[in-house]
Amino acid sequence: MPIRFTTAGESHGPALVSILEGVPAGLPLLAEHVNADLARRQQGYGRGRRMQIERDEVEFLSGVRAGEALGSPLAMLIRNRDWQNWQEIMDPAPREGDAAGARKRAVHRPRPGHADLSGLLKYDRDDARDILERASARETTARVAAGAVCRRLLAECGVSVASHLVHLGGVDAQRPAEMPADLNAAADASPLRTLDAEAEREMIARIDAAKREGNTLGGVCEVVVDGLPVGLGSHVSWDRRLDGRLGQAMLSIPAVKGVEVGIGFEAARRSGAEVHDEIAMAPGRTRSGNVRRLTNRAGGLEGGMTTGEPLVVRVAMKPISTLMRPLGTIDTQTGEGAAAVAERSDVTAVPAMGVIAEAMAALVLADAMVEKFGGDSMVELTRNLEAYLTHVASRIG
Repeated sequence: MPIRFTTAGESHGPALVSILEGVPAGLPLLAEHVNADLARRQQGYGRGRRMQIERDEVEFLSGVRAGEALGSPLAMLIRNRDWQNWQEIMDPAPREGDAAGARKRAVHRPRPGHADLSGLLKYDRDDARDILERASARETTARVAAGAVCRRLLAECGVSVASHLVHLGGVDAQRPAEMPADLNAAADASPLRTLDAEAEREMIARIDAAKREGNTLGGVCEVVVDGLPVGLGSHVSWDRRLDGRLGQAMLSIPAVKGVEVGIGFEAARRSGAEVHDEIAMAPGRTRSGNVRRLTNRAGGLEGGMTTGEPLVVRVAMKPISTLMRPLGTIDTQTGEGAAAVAERSDVTAVPAMGVIAEAMAALVLADAMVEKFGGDSMVELTRNLEAYLTHVASRIG
């Protein structure tokens, strides 16, 4: 069975729900494994007041017993603490005056760059809050919960998923010549999850300036996945290519507008000799078939399949669409010009986006592992993986 997930919940509703199916039985799983990533998602310089209210923690409703996955669907609940301040506004039951559109905090001035206006027209709503509550990036909390479970599955297979920030607000961070052994530990020690302390200081200054101006900033994070075996994904059909699956997953993250694998768009500006990775023998590198690429410009993917080199994916996030000095829009009730609504928001959420991108990568890659190696239990899956690696290592040389 493939690994698949769905989420439910609104930004200011009672809770978020994450349902994850296809996880093999026997996966060691505790609430703390999920809570660690939920906490990482809430960090980052430039976040808004919502992060001071919420302390996200997961409740397993099904699929886990005695610290192990059962092989049945996992249902996870993350409560919204802010719900107590929004019950009157978000009450599922009708209230007196609703027919006249009288609920508090109704939104009739859609924000440029947000789902507000397109969703209001598509779903035939009078109040854009019916759209923005689900379109909000708060939904990604439930994705991170599902991704944390998949991260555990990958870890059992010797695969690690990490990220760091490489650009924010016009400032590039230098990638170190040698990446830290524990990339997430190094990145999480920074308030912006970057490995460049000098760039970090300039980024913080720009965040402070943007906050004073009522503005927002975007940026780029890099996801790095180590330990993947050669051959995940496939070249045979468009929807099985792993780069396409990763691209769709990353572009589904709210405010993400671009994805690169390896050197990405830079490859279009170079000659073939400057792009393609030469191959050499490397005895002992069983996960890549006892060979290695002398460079990794392809970012660990060739022909829609993993090469055994680190998977490197960069994800670009636009500035958040809620500005404290709002842009011009229209009032959907009167048709007249107006200033867009100013919902509570962050100046930037790029550091958190890196954690969300890790989760989406983990979901795609865990699915690819189960697709390739099968198994209803972790014992069966890891046994199949080891047999495959033994065979692959014997193929060349």
